[in-house]
Amino acid sequence: MLNDILRKAHELDASDIHLVAGNPPTARINTVVTPMDLPPLSAEDTRRIIADVMTAEQSEQFARARDLDFSYEIAGFKRYRVNAHMQRGVVGLALRAIRTKVPPLASLNLPEVISRLTYLPRGLVLVTGDTGSGKSTTLAAMIQAMNERYRKHIITLEDPVEYTFASDRCLIEQRELGADIPTFASGLRHALRQDPDIILVGEMRDLETTALAITAAETGHLVLSTLHTVNASQSVERIVDIYPAGQQNQVRSMLANTLQAVVSQTLFRRKDRPGMVPAIEVLLCTPAVRNIIREARTYEIPNVIETNRAMGMQSLDNAIAELYFNGMIAREDAVAQASHPDKLDRMLAA
Repeated sequence: MLNDILRKAHELDASDIHLVAGNPPTARINTVVTPMDLPPLSAEDTRRIIADVMTAEQSEQFARARDLDFSYEIAGFKRYRVNAHMQRGVVGLALRAIRTKVPPLASLNLPEVISRLTYLPRGLVLVTGDTGSGKSTTLAAMIQAMNERYRKHIITLEDPVEYTFASDRCLIEQRELGADIPTFASGLRHALRQDPDIILVGEMRDLETTALAITAAETGHLVLSTLHTVNASQSVERIVDIYPAGQQNQVRSMLANTLQAVVSQTLFRRKDRPGMVPAIEVLLCTPAVRNIIREARTYEIPNVIETNRAMGMQSLDNAIAELYFNGMIAREDAVAQASHPDKLDRMLAA
């Protein structure tokens, strides 16, 4: 039953599939949640589906925690990131389709400066944005660009492994949370002893992982990671706020020395053709930006971005405006997701 639902969702180019008892299977297609043309699922249907896709160990974990994240694969077809959960006393599932073919950077409508970041020898690069904003795709394309260029050792720590890489010029190892490592922090701690040049950390979600990622960047590695933040200023503050108050001045100094760039993404539904397109804010860590971080003046970051556009920096609102003027997105969508909606609305009307 599940495989049939997923194949039909694939035909609809769905990014996410939701299975909730009492409702037909529901797909998210270009950000819109749409019921599929299938019969409603019963509580027994969802219970049977989850029994079919979980291992015995996963079933025991789910019975204890009532929530479980894992991956599911239809051999020769597609992989999915799955969350099983309880709602109103019955099982529900949310599945995200994992696009296993890594797209080239040039195909993603990203600013040219993103490609330049793949030439960095060391430091910390953050790709941030809401869930579903394309962070994993951007990072995968960056890793693949380096895979085709260098002879280096790349280790990825992911939850779960999404894009699968074939070692080209680089040697790539991919480790999955749960299956290969117990936590990001544990995987990162041991990765530092595995002779890596480049480390991808799926998410800096706690103090230990964040501290280890910054340490890895300090010790000469290129570290790529994500945060669920919407702009560069918020990303810097989120990292600092993870630390106890007594350590925040120290981490500002460490971050000022290691951070290379913050790339913040927001996805828009295209109006010119089916599909999605990202608006990208880019902060590059110039000496002026490093001083701002060190001296806790992150409120100045938006002004620095505006005055350094020639270097490749750009604000989210300027990126959104460019998409609108190029006929790619609707005005109402542009204004709804802007950092400063009133200001952008006036800019688009000019």
